[in-house]
Amino acid sequence: MRRRHFWEVMVAAIAAGGLAALLFAGCAPLNTSYKDPWHARVAAAGIVEKRVDIGPVTLDYVEGPDNGPALLLLHAQHMDWYSYSRVLPELSESFHVFAVSYHGHGKTKAPAASMNAAHIGNDLAVFIETVVKEPVFVTGNSSGGLLTTWLAANRPELVKAILLEDPPLFTAEYPRSKTTVAYRTFTTAHEYLAGNNSDFLVYWLNSNKEFMKKHAGPDSLAMLISSIQRYRAANPGQPVELNFLPDMLRLFIRDIDCYDPRFGDVFYDGSWNDGFDHADALKRIECPALLLHANFEILEDGTLNGAMNQEDADRAASLLADCTYVRIDAAHTVHIDKPEEFIKLTKSFFLGI
Repeated sequence: MRRRHFWEVMVAAIAAGGLAALLFAGCAPLNTSYKDPWHARVAAAGIVEKRVDIGPVTLDYVEGPDNGPALLLLHAQHMDWYSYSRVLPELSESFHVFAVSYHGHGKTKAPAASMNAAHIGNDLAVFIETVVKEPVFVTGNSSGGLLTTWLAANRPELVKAILLEDPPLFTAEYPRSKTTVAYRTFTTAHEYLAGNNSDFLVYWLNSNKEFMKKHAGPDSLAMLISSIQRYRAANPGQPVELNFLPDMLRLFIRDIDCYDPRFGDVFYDGSWNDGFDHADALKRIECPALLLHANFEILEDGTLNGAMNQEDADRAASLLADCTYVRIDAAHTVHIDKPEEFIKLTKSFFLGI
């Protein structure tokens, strides 16, 4: 199965949404007062945004009503807690949900020295001890899945069971990471920090201008950037939410607007994994684990376009003491691409329903 990289998803969504066709009008059909409707749905479910200080870090998170056992949700790189907005209301009916924007993402504030697996993992452990105050089920997507692995291996008394949502096990370890499509975005973060730049979202888009030109039209990037700037002018200090974009692309633009490139930079040089060997951690996990493996492909030059190839997934499953492996026909961020399937898997695995 082929799993498209975010860049491909982005330009395909632009084309499908007819963005290029609107260029003749000279502007996008932008509603500068637009707010994603899932904000209201999350609030209606009783899920409240909060903040807590843990040392020099201020974690931004949401908490739902106490409707069951505690469930901690850890998002993918480039995203934040809001990426779970499409599944939080229904999950909150069966769990006491806590979705955290960890270091380098969303409204969370963290120093550069804290952006590695061990530091973030320890801060999340303190969060569980002081905010949740009971052992948790944990589900983590992508780098959130790596943090879930770290927690289950290093603080087992705090973790009852884990759902690993397409984690880049082994493939995010340097230098193996250099053979993945994801390394391109790590390189973008590194080059951004090396220059005199001020707007990471616009820089990220401009770094891929030739790809955008080829697949979405010669002027699509200029119109997208213009819409971003107009929305920001009307909503200072707020994440960019563009009404005319398809759902997955809208979320990606919104969340990368709040992304700290220092987080990508430590993946670029491998220091994010200092003291965190993926194989060793997996061997030490004793709690039940569901390994959810999304679509991937190997490009003509041998680059992995996905979180794990089949060999990686099989190896991870073999190292876990109590593992259920599920191969799913979905994009990397399963809870956005296939929210109903993600909800069903989460309830079934953690609650047996």
